[in-house]
Amino acid sequence: MNEEIIIAGFGGQGVLSMGMILCYAGMIENKEVSWMPSYGPEMRGGTANCITIVSDSKISSPIISKFDTVIALNQPSVDKFEKAVNPGGLFIYDSTNIINPPTREDIEIFGIDASNEAARMDNTKVMNMIMLGAFLKKKPIIETHNIIEGLKKVLPERYHHLLPLNEKALNRGMEMIEEITATV
Repeated sequence: MNEEIIIAGFGGQGVLSMGMILCYAGMIENKEVSWMPSYGPEMRGGTANCITIVSDSKISSPIISKFDTVIALNQPSVDKFEKAVNPGGLFIYDSTNIINPPTREDIEIFGIDASNEAARMDNTKVMNMIMLGAFLKKKPIIETHNIIEGLKKVLPERYHHLLPLNEKALNRGMEMIEEITATV
């Protein structure tokens, strides 16, 4: 298994955290991991993305331009990375604020209403965990319980009281993509 992912969105959406959680969880499972963040100078609202690789074998380079999976949380990311998915790859996007969804026919595409679902859960900050859950349902490269262990390493201890909510969001993302898959 070798999964090359780019996660992209605005700063403050948990883009970098998603990649970091995947990497920590991968390390728990003794996988090879790579995490390479990229972000603008703005603290919130600027663009951010991270290339995350989780593999059973050595990773030759963290610098890649084509991906097995794109997780896009905003329209600029959809526009920028739609062409960067390998044929047969996966494109998951937060459909809440996307006006022009991806249209390629040689990849799997799933729009997840993650921002609205996070608002229904009374905490918009769990949107990234909903998206991560959707991804892991389609590509179970990491065990769910290890994602929560990875989250414990990324989330400051003062926020550990939110771990159950984040786990609920992760599971909800899995359910949401399953519901979409069932109707297709």
